[in-house]
Amino acid sequence: MNNNLISKENNVAKFELVFTPEEFEAAIVDAYKKNKDNFRIDGFRKGKAPRKIIENMYGQDIFYDEALNALLGTAYPEALTALDLEVINQPKLEVGEIDKAKDITITAEVELFPEVEVKNYVGLKIDEVKTEVTDQDVENDLLKIQKSQARLETVEDRASEKDDTVVIDFDGSIDGVPFDGGKAENYELRLGSGMFIPGFEDQLIGKNAGDEVDVVVTFPENYGAAELAGKEAHFATKIHEIKKEVLPEIDDDLASDVSEYETLDEFKEELRSNLVDAAAKRDEDTMKNQLLDKLREENEVEVPAVMVQDELDRMIQEMNQQLTYQGMNIQSYLQMVGQTMEELRNSAREDAEKRVALRILLRGVINQENIEATEEEIQKELEEFAKNYGQTVEQVKKMIGEDNLSFFADDIKTRKAVDFMYEKAVKEPKAADAE
Repeated sequence: MNNNLISKENNVAKFELVFTPEEFEAAIVDAYKKNKDNFRIDGFRKGKAPRKIIENMYGQDIFYDEALNALLGTAYPEALTALDLEVINQPKLEVGEIDKAKDITITAEVELFPEVEVKNYVGLKIDEVKTEVTDQDVENDLLKIQKSQARLETVEDRASEKDDTVVIDFDGSIDGVPFDGGKAENYELRLGSGMFIPGFEDQLIGKNAGDEVDVVVTFPENYGAAELAGKEAHFATKIHEIKKEVLPEIDDDLASDVSEYETLDEFKEELRSNLVDAAAKRDEDTMKNQLLDKLREENEVEVPAVMVQDELDRMIQEMNQQLTYQGMNIQSYLQMVGQTMEELRNSAREDAEKRVALRILLRGVINQENIEATEEEIQKELEEFAKNYGQTVEQVKKMIGEDNLSFFADDIKTRKAVDFMYEKAVKEPKAADAE
C-alpha cells in the first residue's frame, strides 16, 4: 500500500491510498473465507462452495466491500501516522475504478485539528488573587474536625430536637397502598438534615422514644419517581430511640487523637500550613482560569461543529458518571429537572465551544513555543495514573492501548503551556489591594 498527500489547506487534507492487485486479491480471499459459511449453494455442503461458484451466482463484486473495508481498517490509520495528520471527523471516501489487474485508488478527504497562530499570549494581564489565612479560618477547621469526632449519646429525659438523630421504623403508603422504597427498620435519621421529603423530619421534632407518629407529606412535583410525584403519602412511623450529638473538647487530647501531634498548638500550626498551601493552590487556579479567559478574548477562533458535538458527548458522559455515583442516571436527572436531552445539550453548548476553543489555542501555544513532554515526564504521569487506579503501568498500557498513550504527553504539554503563560502573565493587584 502507498499513500500520497494531494493537498492540505484550510484545515482540510486530501490524500490517496493505493493498493496493488495482489493486496486486493488477498483481501478478497480473506473475505471469502470469513463469509463462505453464509452461502447455501445447491450441490455443495454449507461452507464448501468454491469462491468462483459464489461469485458467478452473486456477482464478481460480492466480496469487494468487505475486502476494501479490511484494507482501509489497516491502511487508513497507518496513512494518518505517515502523513502526520490529526483528523477530527470520519473521512469522505471515494473509490476509484476497480480493475483487479490494476492498482486500486481510494481518495480520502478529512477535516484536521485546526492550526491557528496564537497572538498576545505572553504578558497577559490578570488580577492578582491572594487569599489570607486568618486565625478564624484555623478555628473553623478545628470546629469541622471536632464535629467529625462527635459521638451519639442516647437521650432519655426529653423529646426530640432539631439536629438530634432518631432511630425509626417507617412504612409509607399512598391511598393505603404501599410503594417501593417506602419502608425501613431501625433507620437513623438526623432531624434537620433535609435527607427526607420536605416536612417529614419536622413532624418528628418534639416527640419521645416509643411514640408512633403518622407522618403526612406530599412528594414534590419534580420528584424523580414519576409515579410518586405530587402525591400525598402517609408514613406510619415508630421512634425507637433519640440520640444527641456530643462533641469532644478542643484540646491536646483531640489533637493527639486525630494527628501525630501531642499538643493543640502544634496541631494548629499544621492546620494553618495546610490551609495556606490549599489557599495558594486555589488562588493559582483562579488566576489561571482568568488567564485562559483572557487568551480567548485575545484570539477569536472558529470552532469546528464536529469538535463541539464530540465535546458535548464527552460532557454528557462525564455528567452521567457523576450522577451514577449519586445513584441516578442522565435519564432520571432529565425527568427530575423537566428537560429533554436536546435542551440539556443546547444549555451546555456555549461551555463546550469555549472548551474546544481553548484546546485549539493551547495546541497553538504548544506548537509555537515548541513545548515537548520528555519520556521521564510521561513515565511519571503513567505511574501516577496507575497508582490512582491501583494498577501497574503495564496494566494501564494494556487497558488504554499503546496507540492512546499520547493522551499523557498531550496532557503534560498542555499543563506546560498554561504554566508558561502564567509565568509570563502580568499579575495586577486589585484596586482595593493597591490602596
